[in-house]
Amino acid sequence: MSIGISGTGCYIPSITTQNKDFEHHNFLTSEGIPFDYTNEVIIEKFKAITGIAERRYAKKELNTSDLGFFAARDAIEDAGIDAEELDYIIFAHNFGDVSYGQSQSDTVPSLATRVKHLLKIKNPKCVAYDMLFGCPGWIEGVIQANAFIKSGIAKKCLVIGAETLSRVIDQHDRDSMIYSDGAGACIIEDSEDSGEILAHTSATYTNEEAFYLFFGESHNKACTSKTQYIKMYGRKIYEFALNHVPNAMRNSLEKSGIPIENVKKIFIHQANEKMDEAIVKRFYKSYNLEMPEGVMPMNIHEMGNSSVATVPTLFHMVKTGKIENQQIEKGDVVIFASVGAGMNINAIVHRC
Repeated sequence: MSIGISGTGCYIPSITTQNKDFEHHNFLTSEGIPFDYTNEVIIEKFKAITGIAERRYAKKELNTSDLGFFAARDAIEDAGIDAEELDYIIFAHNFGDVSYGQSQSDTVPSLATRVKHLLKIKNPKCVAYDMLFGCPGWIEGVIQANAFIKSGIAKKCLVIGAETLSRVIDQHDRDSMIYSDGAGACIIEDSEDSGEILAHTSATYTNEEAFYLFFGESHNKACTSKTQYIKMYGRKIYEFALNHVPNAMRNSLEKSGIPIENVKKIFIHQANEKMDEAIVKRFYKSYNLEMPEGVMPMNIHEMGNSSVATVPTLFHMVKTGKIENQQIEKGDVVIFASVGAGMNINAIVHRC
């Protein structure tokens, strides 16, 4: 068996929001107190840490399921398969369809069902379901698809990661500048052209870590609405990721039997440029090596953090030559790794 990724696709929303567009926001602390410095300083510090200069938002008429459909359609075409052959559609997200201007999440029917409907798949044996696993959801979906195929109950699976985080951010929270919208998808199958998933690792930490990412009320205490927004303890997440993600990557690599020198690229969740660099540097340091130049492609500078969509979008962009000075070829060994709400971490070693 050679189970791996045979096709990829992504959807990058057309609305670009730059850092300067936040200059007139009324940013407040979690206690509702104004900061002692200007928005210009807040934005400058934000960019220095995260690397984000701009991010993408979806058009008002599009929802998460629509973005997922666009990415799925491209992945199916790239793999050269008939959508009717799909055994599973796994849709990773966190907040469902949140219509523009609304605060209520819509997950009935599931987003995977909506994508199957939009793809006009008639086969009832194509099972469609959603996955809630935080930012590592797409990677976990790939792990599940691999297991389905390895067990013999499936031959071809579609895995989607999509989110419209612009619909669930608090405009009074400076962390709102991190989040963005997008979608990525892939086909997993057992074929000569699919590459191969060599090893994987997953873990969930739920003691002190469970609520590092959560839903909470606006920082604006004068707001009478009970609408809740995505919130996080950034420093705690940074420390958690630095302590656990390198270990997951190393664990997967050791399971695969591949020497670290053979790793061509590391596709890590686009959460924060400095955090990602620290994770990969620590991973290489565990082998007493320096992080190789160019091993970690990034698109966070222009795309922001689109949660479950970051890794598949980044992989597709490198695969199709959309990121300068970054490319992969058939036979290259790559690592996918992520961390997010739950707190969940995972990693995959894949031969392209």
